[in-house]
Amino acid sequence: MDLKAYIQELEAKTINPKQLVEASIEAINNHNATMNAVVHPRFEKALAEAENDYSHTIFKGIPILLKSLGHSLADEPSTAASNLFKDATAQHTNNFVQNILDLGFIVIGQTNSPEFGFKNITDSKLYGVTRNPRNLETTPGGSSGGAAAALVAGFTPVVAASDGGGSIRIPASYTGLVGLKPTRGSIPTGPYMHRGWQGASMNFFLTKTVGDTELLFESIKQNTIASPFNYVVAKAIPKKTLRIAYTDVSPVGSVVSEDAKAALMQTVQQLEALGHTLVYETPDYDGMKLMETYYMVNGVETAAMFKDIETTLERPVAMHEIELMSWVLYHYGLRVQGWQMVDALNYWDRVSDIMHQFHQKYDLYLTPTTAKAAPSVNHVYHTDTFVRRMERIESDENPYQVVWDMFEESLSYTPFTMLANITGQPALSIPLYRNQNNEYFGTQLMAAKGNEALLFSIAKTLMNEKD
Repeated sequence: MDLKAYIQELEAKTINPKQLVEASIEAINNHNATMNAVVHPRFEKALAEAENDYSHTIFKGIPILLKSLGHSLADEPSTAASNLFKDATAQHTNNFVQNILDLGFIVIGQTNSPEFGFKNITDSKLYGVTRNPRNLETTPGGSSGGAAAALVAGFTPVVAASDGGGSIRIPASYTGLVGLKPTRGSIPTGPYMHRGWQGASMNFFLTKTVGDTELLFESIKQNTIASPFNYVVAKAIPKKTLRIAYTDVSPVGSVVSEDAKAALMQTVQQLEALGHTLVYETPDYDGMKLMETYYMVNGVETAAMFKDIETTLERPVAMHEIELMSWVLYHYGLRVQGWQMVDALNYWDRVSDIMHQFHQKYDLYLTPTTAKAAPSVNHVYHTDTFVRRMERIESDENPYQVVWDMFEESLSYTPFTMLANITGQPALSIPLYRNQNNEYFGTQLMAAKGNEALLFSIAKTLMNEKD
């Protein structure tokens, strides 16, 4: 059932919130051990909350899972999937989660993610590896991999997620789900923190249908007055036929698999059959420089985070307390100079303007979501020699090269998703293609800022969903 069907049955009282929560608990207890998607259950509190009256809310007591990273719920674990915070508890409920509660969802637990969300796979040392329910030998992606696995497994009708470089869309692509990264400024942020990764990172949901994504977006979207980013709805496009640009070329020059290209071309052919004009064209920006600035901003953000942590702990964080990737980003960020950070953000603004102008010519920009099939959960990304170099990041003469090499292979799987995070525009991954091995490959549709409505309209047509 989609969310509207759940709402209708709850309104008709053919089911009740307690029955849904009990069904979710049973599913998690029976199947979670296989994939390790849920890392913190909240069953007793959820059952108690299911006795409340949700008739005045939109979602009527539907159970939901939060992510173990960034979704603060007061008095619940707040670990960021890191051993450093394995015993930490949230002191407050953030605005995104409060909106989830106000909309009438019942939180039944938290899902797995990589430490601090730095990876496009889910394998935190604190919680362990999450497996893809479609193929248990592969990853569901990251950083919202636990959320995707939980939704595919049917633990709840919807899951909360977040996306700082593709962390909603990548798992959606690998697991056959629908994943939206909304326009910057459209989703509640704060309190205290309103510019995650300088606006690149946003909270939202993973769903099974475009209709569910649209319903959730329309229900939760708002301007947060304290936020530096504001949301403006784009003007509706009255024309029936669209001009759509597409590319299968990686912006960083990495290899794109034949399956990813086939997934893209299948979508292109569907759109052409609907009467739209498809043009093979790429926006004129420097993909390598864009990734350099992305790593620079993330490094500085990580350094600021750890300096704040050290102030709270009243001692330095030691290398053994966090995962090596986090350690490398921390010490790279310490060595980025202020002018470099400003230059990086200025380039983000330039690329945002390039994309704005691009969308004056093209209504949509189409790419693969992921460039390769989901990697094995046992895939090794770094040699022992390179690991030793990572461990010496504090004294390395070229810390940026260490960061680039650290991410190079993982980036080759997902080179298309970061653009929308950096420019702030909406991007939607939809599952239209499976290869001969039954592996999913998402297609990514990007629109101008504030134009989620166009994404939903086109995606529902491609997915054969009715309004």
